[in-house]
Amino acid sequence: MRLVQISVPEGKVETVLGVLDEESIDYVVSEESSGRDIGAIVTFPLPTNAVEPVLESLRDVGLNDDTYTVITEANTVLSSKFESLEDRYAEEKDEDRIAREELTSKAEDLAPSLQTYALMTVISAVIATAGLLLNSPAVVVGSMVIAPLIGPAMTANVGTVVDDHELFVRGVKLQAFGLLLAIASATVFAFLVRTANVVPPIADVTSVQQVRERVAPDFLSLVVALGAGAAGVLSLTSGVSTALVGVMIAVALIPPAAAVGIGIAWGQPLVSLGSGVLVLVNILSINLAVLVGLWYQGYRPEYWFRESDARAATLKRIGVLAVSILVLSAFLGGVTLDTYQRATTEEAIQERVEGAVEPPGQVISVEVQHSNAVIFQEPRHVIVTVGIPPRADPPGLASQLDDVVDDAAGQDVETSVRYITVERG
Repeated sequence: MRLVQISVPEGKVETVLGVLDEESIDYVVSEESSGRDIGAIVTFPLPTNAVEPVLESLRDVGLNDDTYTVITEANTVLSSKFESLEDRYAEEKDEDRIAREELTSKAEDLAPSLQTYALMTVISAVIATAGLLLNSPAVVVGSMVIAPLIGPAMTANVGTVVDDHELFVRGVKLQAFGLLLAIASATVFAFLVRTANVVPPIADVTSVQQVRERVAPDFLSLVVALGAGAAGVLSLTSGVSTALVGVMIAVALIPPAAAVGIGIAWGQPLVSLGSGVLVLVNILSINLAVLVGLWYQGYRPEYWFRESDARAATLKRIGVLAVSILVLSAFLGGVTLDTYQRATTEEAIQERVEGAVEPPGQVISVEVQHSNAVIFQEPRHVIVTVGIPPRADPPGLASQLDDVVDDAAGQDVETSVRYITVERG
């Protein structure tokens, strides 16, 4: 619930009180003696979702933008009239939906000052880079907690739906600046770590699991980003804390941005390419989810004659975001298909090899090693471990299994066979 305080100009007091009486709203009137053409200060409690329609009704009777209005959160209101008002609006609208004015104010507050935003972004990127190189999930998670990236994403899209161009531009600029700064910070830090030998020498950074997870994104990455954006909208429009959702959005952006910097520092362009695509897909998907969510929940500009401009801008930006995501999704689709084909090939090799080895031999394991490519890997070497009884001679399966593996993989693959003695009791 909210407590609203409005300064009412002289000559409008009776009209405003009439609107509040029609809505069955309890109010308190305080006389104003500052000599600023203000007739009275009217204070009244409202359910959260009633703030916007009541303020619109007051504007309809002549309250303009110069009216001083304060909206604060109220913890408890004891009034039978308020309870009936709450029940009425609970039937009409989402009871947790905040007013447009409060939404805009929250979005502005979420975008910090440039200096604070830059420092927090640099610190977050450096910690994420350290966590990736140390292969420490705990450190990576810690970097997400302090990342300030939720604010600009919300600000840009709130600016779109309420037709506030300045708010939109500020959000877009902060997002672009934040991601570029994160990548630059990660690159510089990773280069210093590599040249100073702070960590053991790493010839291929994709051998580090935390880095490898960000290099080959698939369609599930798209789901994560869309989910983070949708959660951001719900937290923002319901007035609850956005701290945890901010961590979720940082999950989609900070570690991949750090991986881009690591790839640059290690001179591995494919690492930067894969992680860079993930960063772009995630930031675009987050913005798309936020924009669609805000428009779906009915947020519009204050004045009806600006609604058509806001609708046109919203549809245009949704189209640009959707097309961009579809283009980048070609890469995600390729990675997803490659992952599926690789798993299918490994399964086929496993089945064919097991079927080709006859008793008393027994397949203990089949290890498929792939090419050193960062993405779109192909099977390069298969190591088959065969168990044989004690004092039995190795059956010489290398040539036979090589043909089987080549047939299953659809290409020439080197095959090695290891024999171990297996004794059963």
